[in-house]
Amino acid sequence: MTLPLETRPEGLVLTVTAQPGSRRNEVRRDRDGSIKVSVTQIPERGKANKVVIEYLAEYLGLRKSQLELIAGETSRRKRILLRDVDEARLSAILAVIRE
Repeated sequence: MTLPLETRPEGLVLTVTAQPGSRRNEVRRDRDGSIKVSVTQIPERGKANKVVIEYLAEYLGLRKSQLELIAGETSRRKRILLRDVDEARLSAILAVIRE
């Protein structure tokens, strides 16, 4: 299974699918193998994007300041830049996410 990671000079770019307005916050693997981040916040004036970043940072054990939304502000498909992250550690965390 290929992980949705891209290496850039400034860090790693993780592609996720966001699902705002869910019953609970969770990170899981979608049927197509992509990473899905579900959050309870509804998509209103960027609030859901903020919660996606906060929850993903907590899930990955990172500081919120290490994550930056670089694409997909108004889309469900998000590209998030992760700064100062060990790729092997991140890959290990992402590899065990289940459906």
